[in-house]
Amino acid sequence: MANEYDVVVIGSGTGGYVAAIRAAQLGLKTAVVERAPVLGGTCLNWGCIPTKALLEHAHALKIAQDWKEWGLTIGQAALRQDSGPAIGIDMNQVHARKDKIVKGLTGGIELLFKKNKIDWIKGSGRLAGKGKVEITEGQKQVLSASKEIIVATGSTPRSVPGIEIDRKRIITSDEAIHMKEIPKSIAIMGSGAVGVEFGSIFRRFGSEVTIIELLPRIVPVEDEAVSAELEKSFKKQGIKILTGTKVTSARAGSTGVDIEAQTPDGKTAKINAEYLLVATGRGPVTAGLGAEDAGLQMDRGYIRVDQDFKTSVPGISAIGDVITFEKPGHPQLAHLSSAEGIVLAERIAGKEYRPINYDQVPGCTYCDPEIGSVGFTEKQAQERGYEVKTGSFKFGVLARARMAGETEGFVKIVFDKKYDEILGVHMIGPRATELVAEATVALKLECTVEELIRTIHAHPTMSEAVGEAAHAAHGAAIHA
Repeated sequence: MANEYDVVVIGSGTGGYVAAIRAAQLGLKTAVVERAPVLGGTCLNWGCIPTKALLEHAHALKIAQDWKEWGLTIGQAALRQDSGPAIGIDMNQVHARKDKIVKGLTGGIELLFKKNKIDWIKGSGRLAGKGKVEITEGQKQVLSASKEIIVATGSTPRSVPGIEIDRKRIITSDEAIHMKEIPKSIAIMGSGAVGVEFGSIFRRFGSEVTIIELLPRIVPVEDEAVSAELEKSFKKQGIKILTGTKVTSARAGSTGVDIEAQTPDGKTAKINAEYLLVATGRGPVTAGLGAEDAGLQMDRGYIRVDQDFKTSVPGISAIGDVITFEKPGHPQLAHLSSAEGIVLAERIAGKEYRPINYDQVPGCTYCDPEIGSVGFTEKQAQERGYEVKTGSFKFGVLARARMAGETEGFVKIVFDKKYDEILGVHMIGPRATELVAEATVALKLECTVEELIRTIHAHPTMSEAVGEAAHAAHGAAIHA
C-alpha cells in the first residue's frame, strides 16, 4: 500500500531528514511528514543557515570598511569628499543572496529524498495509535510504520513571563532574519548563541545594540575566560552589555519599545530601542502532535527519551530539540540532531551503533569573534573531580591571524593532571568554529596533551594556536 512504511518521520529538520536518509540507505521504506512548504526545518529556513549568511555579509562589510588597511580601491563615483568610499550595505541584495542560498539547500534535500526514494508527505502529523500517524492537515490520510515512528518536530522561539512578542516591535529570530531596514537601535534579551550572533550582525550593520543578560556573564554556557574575552571585544565594538539584569516589562509602541529592567544593585533601568529581540531560548514543538494522548512521557513540554531515543511508548522514538533525558539539559544543536538521527536509524535497522557521548558535542557561536568549544569547561572539570590544569595561547601572536587582521582571542586547553588527558578545548577568535573540529577529534580519541604537542600543525595557519596551547599546557609554549 502507498501509505505503508517501515519508518515514518514527523519533521524534516536536521534531525528528521538525516534520520530518514540514513534509514533509507539501510533499506527501510521511509516517509517524512512536513507541514512547511519547504524541507529543512528551522535550521535551514529560519535558523543556522540564514543567520550565518547574514554574519558572512557582516564580515564582508567589516573588510570593506577597512578598505585603506587592505589597500582596496573603489570607483570614483562612490567617493565622498570628506572620508573616501561611502561603504554601506544593501539589505535587498543581502536578503536576495541569503534566500538564494537557503533555496538551493532546501532544493538539495528534495533531490536527496528522490535519490533515496523517500516520500515527502505534505501536512501535519498526529500520533494515532500503535504504528499510526494521521495526517490532519494537507494530504489527509493515515500512514502506518511497521518498525518505528520518529518524532523530530524541533523547537520554536519562546519568550519569558510578562514579555509579549508581537512580531512587529518585540520580535524573535524568525523576524530578525527578514528585516529589510537596519534598525537605528535594537535591544536583545539573552546572550546565548542567538543573542550574540544577532548582536554582531546588527552592530556591524550600524545599529546601536544593547544586550541584556539575566545571568552574571554573557554566553554563560561557555568557559568563563571565553565569556570575559567576548564581553571585552563587544564593548570595544560599541555593544552595550547589561549582565545580571532582568527585564521586568516591555511596551511596544508605533516607533519603538520601552523596556524596564532591574539591575544587579536592585535599581530600575529604562531602555528605549526601535526593536526588542527576544533571544531567551527555544521551546519544544508538540502542539497538535497528540503526544500525551499517545501515552508519551513528557517533561515541561519535551518528550522524555532514553539513551537510545526510545520514548515510553514502544515503536515511537524522538530526537533533536524536542527531547529531554532523565537529567534535563539536552543541547539544542543542529549537528547533534543529525548525529542522533543517524544513530537512531541504525538502531531501528538492527545495525551495530554507538550511543552518543554528550560530553563531546562541539558548540559553535558565529559572533565576531567566533567561539568554538567542546568538552568540559575548567569549572565543569573541577566539579567532576579532576585535578585540572590548563594551557592557553593567544591568536594575536600568529602570522596568519595578523595577515587576516583578526588578532583577538585565544585557545584554552583543559586537561587532567594525572593522566594528561584533554578534557575540554575552548577557543574564541578567528575561524574558531572550524578549528574546534580538531579538538573534537582529540576528545573522541582520548588524546593527551603530549600527543597534541607532537601533532604537527601547518604554518602559517590559525590551527597553530591549538598546537601552541598544548605546548603552553606543559609550560613550554614556543612563541609565547
